[in-house]
Amino acid sequence: MRSRFSAFALGLEDYLLASWASATRPNAEEFALDDGLEWRRLLIRDTSAGGPDEATGYVAFTAIARGPQGRIELRERSRFARDDRGRWVYVDGIED
Repeated sequence: MRSRFSAFALGLEDYLLASWASATRPNAEEFALDDGLEWRRLLIRDTSAGGPDEATGYVAFTAIARGPQGRIELRERSRFARDDRGRWVYVDGIED
């Protein structure tokens, strides 16, 4: 989660796509970061599952950004899964 937030903050679209589960990953042509946002802070609110022997884990977080309209807070519960090489990849999330 922290590496993906850093990638959003640094504008690393390739990393974001590579760390996304292939089953839910958008096409590169469909995916674009919002250049008008400056991601500033990540607050991890909760984690569940995702232990050494588990295939799925969840992270509830608040990401704080600054945009043309002012402060923005994105609150999400993200689902991660291990890929075939054992790396954690983003599957999907729901805003909360």
